[in-house]
Amino acid sequence: MSAAPTPAPTRPAPPATPPAPHQVPTAPRRHWTEHGLVFVAPFFLVYGAFLLWPLVSGLGMSLTSENISGVGGGFVGLDNYAEAIRDPAVWSSLWNTVWFTVLSTVPLVVTGLVLALLAHHLRVVQWLWRLSWFAPFLLPSGVVGLLFLWVIYPSDFGFADQLLAALGLHPGIGWLTDERYAMLSLVLTTVWWTVGFNFLLYLAALQAIPQHLYEAAELDGAGPWQRLRSITLPMLRTTTGVVVVLQVLASLKVFDQVYIMTGGGPDDATRPILQYVYQAGFTGYRTGYASAVSYLFFALILIVSLVQLRLSRRTREETAR
Repeated sequence: MSAAPTPAPTRPAPPATPPAPHQVPTAPRRHWTEHGLVFVAPFFLVYGAFLLWPLVSGLGMSLTSENISGVGGGFVGLDNYAEAIRDPAVWSSLWNTVWFTVLSTVPLVVTGLVLALLAHHLRVVQWLWRLSWFAPFLLPSGVVGLLFLWVIYPSDFGFADQLLAALGLHPGIGWLTDERYAMLSLVLTTVWWTVGFNFLLYLAALQAIPQHLYEAAELDGAGPWQRLRSITLPMLRTTTGVVVVLQVLASLKVFDQVYIMTGGGPDDATRPILQYVYQAGFTGYRTGYASAVSYLFFALILIVSLVQLRLSRRTREETAR
């Protein structure tokens, strides 16, 4: 019999070294490029050069008597703001802007929703309907203004008057020269031109509604109007809030189509506040005063935005409950 192998002697483990007292692990130092600053620096440069600097510069200009010729420009404090508040032309232009916003916002929101519902349920050449309703939004303001000038030109040359004459009605309506119709003509032009944006937002929201909600409602016997009232409109509440906010802000900044089609007439009945700022600064050569009027209007837009934001937040909270 062979003898059993003897086990190899084991080496004792070295004693564990206790951690050094008060030793805090340090993270490796990172280069500034690793924080992404090199990627956001161009944005901040452009943002500061084209937004922050003009904002601060315009605010400083509103406190001076500067004019477009560069002569003068002494500090006058809040005198420009006090003059703007007392200026009746500012208030009449502001009223025209608010009135245009009221007249245009409702049809733009409702028409955009109706067109989106039609396009969403159409099954024949759906792409053509979407293109035809969104295409006017892609046109520049100059093209839209000249196009509607041809349509509603107040003479035998205008298409609208020719159509009225063919129907046996009285032509020769002053679409842009009569105070009763000038603002309505501008609203009609704006609705045709910009409703495609609201239509696109509503169409995207309609496509995001789960289809099983409609299937379940249909199995329960709900008709088309009941499904619209109980499912579609509640699901579009957030989108409607966004559309209303964007539309109000866009209507308050109206300028292009008014300047091209009516020039603010007749008798300044359609002149918006931005056109008055343009006239005060570039026709009246008072850039300091025009800056003060524009900052007062900016404060109004800011207040409207905050109120609408508060209302939309309250609506979302009530919906979540």
